Amino acid sequence: MAEERFDLIVIGGGPGGYVAAIRAAQLGMKTALVEREHLGGICLNWGCIPTKALLRSAEVYHLMQHADAFGLSAEKVAFDPQKVVKRSRGVAQQLQNGVRHLMRKNKVTVFDGHGRLAGAGKVAVTKDDKAVATLAAASIILATGARARSVPGLEPDGKLVWTYKEAMVPDRMPKSLLVVGSGAIGIEFASFYRTMGAEVTVVEMLDRVLPVEDEEISAFARKAFEKQGMKILTGAQVKGLKKAADSVTATIAAGGKTVEVTAERVISAVGIVGNVENIGLEGTKVVVDRTHVVIDQWCATGEKGVYAIGDLAGPPWLAHKAMHEAVLCVERIAGVKGVHPMDVTKIPGCTYCAPQVASVGLTEKRAKELGHEVRVGRFPFIGNGKAIALGETEGLAKTVFDAKTGELLGAHLIGPEVTELIQGYTIARTLEATEAELMATTFPHPTISEVMHEAVLDAYGRTLHF
Repeated sequence: MAEERFDLIVIGGGPGGYVAAIRAAQLGMKTALVEREHLGGICLNWGCIPTKALLRSAEVYHLMQHADAFGLSAEKVAFDPQKVVKRSRGVAQQLQNGVRHLMRKNKVTVFDGHGRLAGAGKVAVTKDDKAVATLAAASIILATGARARSVPGLEPDGKLVWTYKEAMVPDRMPKSLLVVGSGAIGIEFASFYRTMGAEVTVVEMLDRVLPVEDEEISAFARKAFEKQGMKILTGAQVKGLKKAADSVTATIAAGGKTVEVTAERVISAVGIVGNVENIGLEGTKVVVDRTHVVIDQWCATGEKGVYAIGDLAGPPWLAHKAMHEAVLCVERIAGVKGVHPMDVTKIPGCTYCAPQVASVGLTEKRAKELGHEVRVGRFPFIGNGKAIALGETEGLAKTVFDAKTGELLGAHLIGPEVTELIQGYTIARTLEATEAELMATTFPHPTISEVMHEAVLDAYGRTLHF
């Protein structure tokens, strides 16, 4: 089999991989992309995108159930689970086709198969255990992503105990659900199934839900979820599962006591592990730490010419982080001037539950731990005219500033469409804006975004509408 030469080979066609391939092609590099399953990766096919389609269905269903509050009438409100899932899968397929189009448009050569390192500057591609191609390039980017973590006693079986994949394509809506893990994945599924009518119990090992968020936002979220009827157990651990024909009984230790919870289905959302197996790392200088490849600020591994990006390279496990790494990594390889290392404190995090949660930068607690004297501003959505008009007044915007310099250290939001609003604060962090620039910025009225302005004003005792 003849060896095919490229300037860059990317292994993995998820958000990091396909963006890396596009940027490399834009810079004039002859680029190959190897993908063993679906272009777009987990994010596009089984994560970010299809879950948002499911959550949109839940949002519309919720609004239909509360039509009377808007002076409307909707009788016999119901849903068809198969159609809900079909729409979600259709959205994913449309975007997968879009990525394929982008590969053609940018003249990226796509290899359908499993890629693995096969010596210095070489990649072997196989499909169904048969050799497909041998590729060579001076630079290789590993973007193989990650998969759901499986813990002893909570192993997914595809029927009663689900990962995100089974949770996305249920044959029917379960009447009761136990969600283990309250990070973004667990809470989004908990929110979806609760809105669709399931009795939902969430188990979190740490002392609060959404543990990476600001403590005040986590507490607000818990109250909102419990108001919706979710049962939440924090500081809790699943000690065992007993399976019946169509249900599971979990033994849960919490607060020095043991309780049993029976549910039709269990979703395991206890983290992810990097896909480091069978990609040819053996015999290389690539270092793996707790299933993730160790990289430097330019995404380079210990092996010359080999780079790693995205979930494979560790937290934060976000598609937009992978895309950002893809661009900086490729531009560094290509010798583009002015490339900056990634600052994770300028990467926003979003959770698309109801109410939505979004944040960027340091939490109040973390800012204090780092020695900052802080000024904190807060503004509730109940004080916002647009939120009242929308009937979406449950929420809070919180800002954290350095009291001495006025630097915006962090921003934390919970409420309607805050996953869209957070980008305003992200730009402010990127531009190193201070309270002066933010207070001097004109926000359009009436918009939900005004809560962002008011939260800044409040940090300096100047809030206007509350």
